[in-house]
Amino acid sequence: MELVIIDNTQRQRLEVEVDGHPSVLEYRIEGATLVIRHTEVPEALAGRGIASALMKHAVDMARANAMQVEPRCAYAASWLRRHPDQADLVVGDT
Repeated sequence: MELVIIDNTQRQRLEVEVDGHPSVLEYRIEGATLVIRHTEVPEALAGRGIASALMKHAVDMARANAMQVEPRCAYAASWLRRHPDQADLVVGDT
């Protein structure tokens, strides 16, 4: 399944719609840090890797813009712990 993730900069969130259900990753830019505030995937889409795809997109976006990533939601912190190859971007606690 190829996801089309949209960066809605006005609302400061990544968005994707699957089977009519929206999923989001909310962020805020603080200086040179991409702060990940919240991820939300509807129960109907659970287990399909959507939250992971949103996180990967956020990390790629941060890396492309020479930013660090600060996880402020439990899912983001957990995802970053499971992807130690991204540790060079992380600030704050995971």
